[in-house]
Amino acid sequence: MAHIERAVEALGFEVVQLERGGGRRRPLLRLRIDRPDVSAGQSGVTVEDCAAVARELRARSAEADGGEENWVLEVSSPGVDRPLVKAADYARFAGSRVRVKGYVPLAERGRRLDGTLLGLAAGPPEAFALEVDGDRVEIPLEAVASARLAYDWDAVEGGEGDRGKR
Repeated sequence: MAHIERAVEALGFEVVQLERGGGRRRPLLRLRIDRPDVSAGQSGVTVEDCAAVARELRARSAEADGGEENWVLEVSSPGVDRPLVKAADYARFAGSRVRVKGYVPLAERGRRLDGTLLGLAAGPPEAFALEVDGDRVEIPLEAVASARLAYDWDAVEGGEGDRGKR
């Protein structure tokens, strides 16, 4: 899958997540891409960007497979609740609100935490710092089942009551 990441990076994007699925007859490759220079809350990937990445990957696949295309490719943005996947994501999105789910209770507070990401913490094990209810806690990356940016719908113009009208 490294060849896919290189192809996406050559187009100016980064691979956030890459999932394989589907069946033997119709395999599925689901790809979420982002622009590496975009911060939380900004729109970095357009439909046109997704189409361009898909076209490039299809062209490369056609060359490698001799034109045989029996797989499904889905390319999308990571969305407003972008997952934090790599250690670098925890540094990049410092200052953002996040939702974290743990494999075990985190910082003796439970398996789910919402807070402000403070960035990567120093030293082994690899961990990140989070401000929760005014307290700084450190969470080892290996304890995290998932972490996502927490989009503030109320901060959107018009507030929550306007959400369904757009």
